[in-house]
Amino acid sequence: MELLQLKYFQTVARIEHMTKAAQELSIAQPSLSQTIKRLEDEIGVSLFDRKGRRIKLNRYGKIFLEKAELAFSVLQEGKQEVIDLAKLNEDSISMAVMRTPIIPDLLSSFRKEHPFVRFRVKQISRATIQHQLENGEIDLCITPYQLEQERPLHARLLMHDEIYLVVPKTHRLAAKKSIDLHDIAHEPFVLKANGAFRETTDSYCRMAGFQPDIAFEVDDSLSIRGLVSEGLGVAFFSSLTLRTVRDRSIVPLRISHPHCKRSISLVWNKERYHSSIVTDFYQFIIHYFQYFDQDVPLIN
Repeated sequence: MELLQLKYFQTVARIEHMTKAAQELSIAQPSLSQTIKRLEDEIGVSLFDRKGRRIKLNRYGKIFLEKAELAFSVLQEGKQEVIDLAKLNEDSISMAVMRTPIIPDLLSSFRKEHPFVRFRVKQISRATIQHQLENGEIDLCITPYQLEQERPLHARLLMHDEIYLVVPKTHRLAAKKSIDLHDIAHEPFVLKANGAFRETTDSYCRMAGFQPDIAFEVDDSLSIRGLVSEGLGVAFFSSLTLRTVRDRSIVPLRISHPHCKRSISLVWNKERYHSSIVTDFYQFIIHYFQYFDQDVPLIN
């Protein structure tokens, strides 16, 4: 049974005249008659009483018409729901992001140009990010994780984010512009409790030949900054974080060896449909990060 058969049947049932129904449907009358006959054959009963050229919906036809109109009503309702959802999603962006203080500025800058856009923002997770992108649960992701470069995912490098050592201004090394990471191997550290940044800094400590002596493990940059300022340890800050810091009680030092940095990428699923607002945001992110992929202005 086809929708076209039901549409033809509905029209004939309403007009109860084969020729006039054919004219309204803009098809040949014999073709319409054959379509209705095939429908009746499939159902197993006649839906119309026929007397010469006159036809009239019989009791079987009335029952079937009621159900056909119900089916069309449900389909129309489904169509409208899809249209409404599509309109809703036109102004909605779902994304996963790394923890960095510049994300609020990125989002607010975009909303100045698109004030009605709504964001659904998740924290990135190495275990789920690839699956969420492939399934369309999120539109795009800003991440330091190196995802597998297999279709349908596409990664665009945004910047190389340099990692600095941050010390209190009273520290013995505070007057230096750069240090070898091995020089602070025996210092107490204030580190992120977990996450991509912690994985990266731990790997650079191993490259320098030591395991950090962890005095504090905390989740947020503000707390880390406060502990370092009080002289309770040294810490790692990314160039992105340092751009938001205006605190003269701490001093960032460039790490000369090993050269510590991480790659920040924008990842999205090329094979999924993206609304125009998501496409605009994708381009906006690329232009936004072009400014940051330069030497970091240190705390002043």
